[in-house]
Amino acid sequence: MKSRSEEFEEWGTEVIFGRARGFRATMMRLVLRGASWLFKLVVLMRLYLFHSSIARQARLGTLVVSVGNITVGGTGKTPVVELLARTLTERGRKVAILTRGYKSAELDEAQEWKDKDGRQVENLPKIASDGRTRFLSPLYSGDEPFMLAKNLDGVAVLVDKNRIKSGIFAIEHLGCDTLLLDDGMQYLKLAHELDIVLVDCGAPFGTGAMLPRGTMREPKSSLARASYIVLTKCGGKPQDELIAKIRRYNPVAEIIVSDHGPKYLENVFTGERLPLEVLKGKWVACLSGIARPESFEDSLRSLGANVEICRRFPDHHWFEQSELEEFYDRCADRAMDMIVTTEKDAVRLEKPEEDPEVPIYFLRIEVEIYQGQEAWNRCVDRICGISEPRPRDEWTPSSSF
Repeated sequence: MKSRSEEFEEWGTEVIFGRARGFRATMMRLVLRGASWLFKLVVLMRLYLFHSSIARQARLGTLVVSVGNITVGGTGKTPVVELLARTLTERGRKVAILTRGYKSAELDEAQEWKDKDGRQVENLPKIASDGRTRFLSPLYSGDEPFMLAKNLDGVAVLVDKNRIKSGIFAIEHLGCDTLLLDDGMQYLKLAHELDIVLVDCGAPFGTGAMLPRGTMREPKSSLARASYIVLTKCGGKPQDELIAKIRRYNPVAEIIVSDHGPKYLENVFTGERLPLEVLKGKWVACLSGIARPESFEDSLRSLGANVEICRRFPDHHWFEQSELEEFYDRCADRAMDMIVTTEKDAVRLEKPEEDPEVPIYFLRIEVEIYQGQEAWNRCVDRICGISEPRPRDEWTPSSSF
């Protein structure tokens, strides 16, 4: 059952995208439009303070790479972070992913970690993984951090709103030499050597309006801060028109065009893998709690599935067993061949006491470079070429944050 906050969030999304009708929705859009002007003013003032060095940025003495965007959700950031972390690890870098862990629960008991001298480390970030062991469930790490920890061997995943704190822990106690700032474009308290900015080809500038009326976190001009721009979900199509628009704001950043290609289906509870060809002609029910579910559903249709039922929840929704069982029963009554969800949603599904009549699979997605492979290689080479430690700020010791 949805909470009131989730119901309001869902209605608010319908208002922002113009799908909600009626007097109440119209009035809300007018209020939000005014709030958007105020939000934009605050964003521009904040950017000015950091750009002019009035607001200080922490420098931790090691390489920090931000992967982010100027819009809210739905750009396919996690698969790009996974690909970059895996590639850098294969090239010999010791990588830590620093993430906020959106909508993750607070720990019931604090984690423990001892330093090389056997002393307990205080004020820990949440350690989803140290690169060898996964320590947290998706409830406490968040769905995306858990997925990254599950898929990446040798990569630490640390969860904390204070990415300076988690970055120092990664350096001092895990020996990391490369910090990937997940969804980090707006996290200006920590200096970024490189900014990789993602732009969704299907909705490059969201709704075109700033939050809270629209889905843009920053104005289009912020693309000028990007070192590299990755266009995602291109659908195998050239993006010359979009690239021309982006060049108005950033004429120098290298642009990489990519797609999120489906690879296989995996049973959520048994791990059985099936080729994509099995979807052809199958009657499929979709289950998702992501920012842009229509993109996921369309991908299944493009693979030949007959998508009969679509059950959508708010992004990062924590599924209750009662609502899942109701959905499973509905799928069984409608004689669905399978239920398909996203990998991010799959980590939030608890195994029921009895196996559902309709099998449940997630669609594994991986990033494929469609155009600009050489630029991607140069990006990786540039990161791997930075080996010497840089000076660290005296005002960011491990004892204070």
